[in-house]
Amino acid sequence: MKKLTFLLLLSVLLSCNKNKQNPGKSGTAPIAAYKVAPVYYGDAVITYSFPATIKGEQDVVIIPKVDGFIEKMYVDEGADVKKGQLLFQLRNPQYEEAVRSANAAVKIAVANVKSAQMQVNQVKPLVDRNIVSKYALEANQYALESSQASLASAKANLTNAQVNLGYLTIRSPADGTVGVIPYKTGSLVSSSAGNSLTTVYNTSNVYVYFSVNEKLLLGFTHHFKGNTQQNKFSNLEEVSLQLADGTVYPVKGKVTASSGAVSTETGSANFRATFPNPNRLIQSGSSANILIPIPVESTILVPQEASFDLQGKKFVYQVINKDSLISTSIEVSENTIGNLFIVNKGLNKNAIIVLEGIGGLKPGMRIKPVPVKKDSVYQAVLKEVK
Repeated sequence: MKKLTFLLLLSVLLSCNKNKQNPGKSGTAPIAAYKVAPVYYGDAVITYSFPATIKGEQDVVIIPKVDGFIEKMYVDEGADVKKGQLLFQLRNPQYEEAVRSANAAVKIAVANVKSAQMQVNQVKPLVDRNIVSKYALEANQYALESSQASLASAKANLTNAQVNLGYLTIRSPADGTVGVIPYKTGSLVSSSAGNSLTTVYNTSNVYVYFSVNEKLLLGFTHHFKGNTQQNKFSNLEEVSLQLADGTVYPVKGKVTASSGAVSTETGSANFRATFPNPNRLIQSGSSANILIPIPVESTILVPQEASFDLQGKKFVYQVINKDSLISTSIEVSENTIGNLFIVNKGLNKNAIIVLEGIGGLKPGMRIKPVPVKKDSVYQAVLKEVK
């Protein structure tokens, strides 16, 4: 009896162990669902970003043309000024005295001319009646001409003295904003020292300077229409400006000039873009990034989160035979479009890839594909293309 009971227990244990090793259909793990979508294939716009420096359309350095003491300052730092507006008044008694002396010299010269003219008028009738030799008339005429020349010289000296005196009054040469003023009232300023009184920044338009390396420049020009580099860049779409705080300036600009040569020192070509600045929100001397949109045709894009790195290469999981996976190596561009990689090699335009949660996947696995609308995945690039 004991032997029979032992055999029954052994049979039950063996049966349970067999069931554990060979579970039925009810014990099979369910196939996991993953979001999938086709790759993007079509036209796109790549936005390149370059560091840039900003200058005003006119940065006019105000340097005194004559020596003098600052008698009065009519503006303060940061003030908006109009062309011709009074900025500084200098004082130098030397130039005031020079004007007075020149005025006196003109009066003397005028008197000498009148006196010489009188001599000519007196002698001429006597010559006509042969009372006096004609040589006497010629001598008086020469004296008149000399007096007239002296008068012209005196007037020129007066004009020069008045100009120098006028240099003591300094006005703004352009509309703009006043920069730093390093001097105070009473300070002596000199024309020979080369020190500026201030700088007037005309920022109604701003110039944005940036550089493009030679390799990228060659790639750019393949996408542009035109016979010369200048023509190609002038045909560019409008460019944008990203300010230091990360915001994008609301007004678009245009690339308006290029250096025309690649620097042997930096390996880059220099460019200038012009942006309207009607409210003067951008200040001269600021730093920014210029954003240049480059249209490309027939390109393949994939979301960055759909890729993974392995041994220095980039892969995506491609769906084949409706629900099976293969890991596919891809080559991508250094530049991206938002959160999208530009695929140069590895995928065809009809490929379907897993979008997210790829950390637990393996090649050969079966999944339950959950299709995602293409428009929602590539919304950013579709908006740019439109």
